[in-house]
Amino acid sequence: MKLGFVTYQIGRDWDVPAIIDMCGRTGFTGVELRTTHAHGVESSLSAGERSEVRRRFEDGGVDLVGLGTAFEYHSVDPDEVRSNVDGTVDYAKLAADLGCPGVKVRPNGLQTEAGIPEEATLEQIGKAVGECAEAADGLGVQIRVEVHGKDTQEPRRMRAIMDHADHPNAYICWNSNFGEVQDGSVEANYRLLAHKIGLVHITEIYRAEYPWRELFRLLQADGYEGYTLAEIAHSPEPERLMGYYKALWEAYQT
Repeated sequence: MKLGFVTYQIGRDWDVPAIIDMCGRTGFTGVELRTTHAHGVESSLSAGERSEVRRRFEDGGVDLVGLGTAFEYHSVDPDEVRSNVDGTVDYAKLAADLGCPGVKVRPNGLQTEAGIPEEATLEQIGKAVGECAEAADGLGVQIRVEVHGKDTQEPRRMRAIMDHADHPNAYICWNSNFGEVQDGSVEANYRLLAHKIGLVHITEIYRAEYPWRELFRLLQADGYEGYTLAEIAHSPEPERLMGYYKALWEAYQT
């Protein structure tokens, strides 16, 4: 497996050259860029600007692993859902231009308080994901659905979403949520989604209540050779923090 990081928190204020430089200094080999952050890698970039971003990552020897968007599809307003689907496709086109293999999206809630049955919302989300996956498939870009949201992050609900999506280009972004742990293990919940895992986010790796060794063993046993991306908080000493993180990540695999 490979180690990268997510710029959701740490790195959110860095520009692209700073991100590439930090990877070089810490041994992280890839990054998922969170959209709307200081790096400015957005769908509004011109063709020339897209080429320049791609060149910088290639020349720097850093993998642009994904674009981390906040597109979601649970709204009761069909126009809002349509806007999020169209936005996802725009970012899939950006990813293709950047040589980036995936776009992360997310579920973010149910609508039971509005009187809409849970299953109806899960189906709505899933069908929107399927539409995005179909459009992105022609671009060579994966749609990665983050295990996310207070209610929707439950693996059984994520499984329902993916079943409704029903597309080979729709993948799971495993999110290492502590709620996935049952009796000290993540295996039961992992098995619900393992066939669809295309990317992995890992969080506070020092917290021993999450069975990191078990997760890594499960991924390796299934032949996962992709990225585990550190989603960690901002630090006034980012190079030092990322150095410790990498050392612990390596230790958990021995």
